[in-house]
Amino acid sequence: MSSVELTIRVPQGAERVPMLGVAERNLKMIREALGVNITAREGSVQIAGDPHAVEAARRSIDRLDESARAEENLSRQEVLELITQISAETSVVPDDLLPQGLGNSTTVSGSLWNGPLDVYVRGRRVAPKSANQRHYLDEIANNDLVLCSGPAGTGKTYLAVAAAVHMLKAGAIRKVVLVRPAVEAGEKLGFLPGDLEAKVNPYLRPLLDALHDMMDYGTLQRFMLNDIIEIAPLAFMRGRTLNDAVIILDEAQNTTKGQMKMFLTRLGQRSKMIVTGDTTQIDLPDPRQSGLIDAARRLARVKGVGLTALESSDIVRHDLVQRIVDAYGQDDRNPSAN
Repeated sequence: MSSVELTIRVPQGAERVPMLGVAERNLKMIREALGVNITAREGSVQIAGDPHAVEAARRSIDRLDESARAEENLSRQEVLELITQISAETSVVPDDLLPQGLGNSTTVSGSLWNGPLDVYVRGRRVAPKSANQRHYLDEIANNDLVLCSGPAGTGKTYLAVAAAVHMLKAGAIRKVVLVRPAVEAGEKLGFLPGDLEAKVNPYLRPLLDALHDMMDYGTLQRFMLNDIIEIAPLAFMRGRTLNDAVIILDEAQNTTKGQMKMFLTRLGQRSKMIVTGDTTQIDLPDPRQSGLIDAARRLARVKGVGLTALESSDIVRHDLVQRIVDAYGQDDRNPSAN
């Protein structure tokens, strides 16, 4: 089989030491154990060699990155055992799942969206289940801001979280920020006991549910403790600038126009924003003030902004959910009939 080349994006400066080792010790061990040519440059690592060896090297670097993010200080022996284990696992991978193409170096940013989304739960891959969902992920890949509307169960929040976790694992970003407005769905809950976290947790629970599907409890807790993953109410976004991050605003139909403007202007360098919501379930006193509807109108022709509309045919929950949405659809299209 011919040789292949691969380029992997890695942290720069002092942040690369926990991942690559002091004096790039971990890369030297990968080179010696797998027989690949491996070179570290500013912000990237280039690997060349046999496809099985290149894939094993890529997976080894991914695992070293996970360990570094979890603040696990691996010894030289532990790194060697990790490489050996991954090499054995990769040796049985079918050729059609290996990197292909002699001399075709693929950067993380270019190859990031080829195939299913890779999350932290071993063996789990997240993939679109409809043409509209595929379009949604394409918009996320190609734009720094994506507005997605659609009925319940279409995967708009789940795919956004999966895309963010996928980018985090690939090293394309350093942080995931998940945001929701604290608006009650048609009922007043009154005073909620507990500290601030306990008060806002009911509003943010759906985002946590999605995260639990994509990483084990220990990893999620470490990431939240180290501020790699942040879950916050919308009010906490004022005054911030978020760089090297994916920022997801869920239930955006319940933001006001002013809140939406405040949120969108938090976008920093090398970051992406994904805004999701269902315009048929607006819980604001005046639905005409919905920030999601207003933003979709204002930004429809702005370069760098992607718009996606998911439909009832894209629903991936219980089959009955699609029939429920369709049954209510007529009223949603004709509010005067209510």
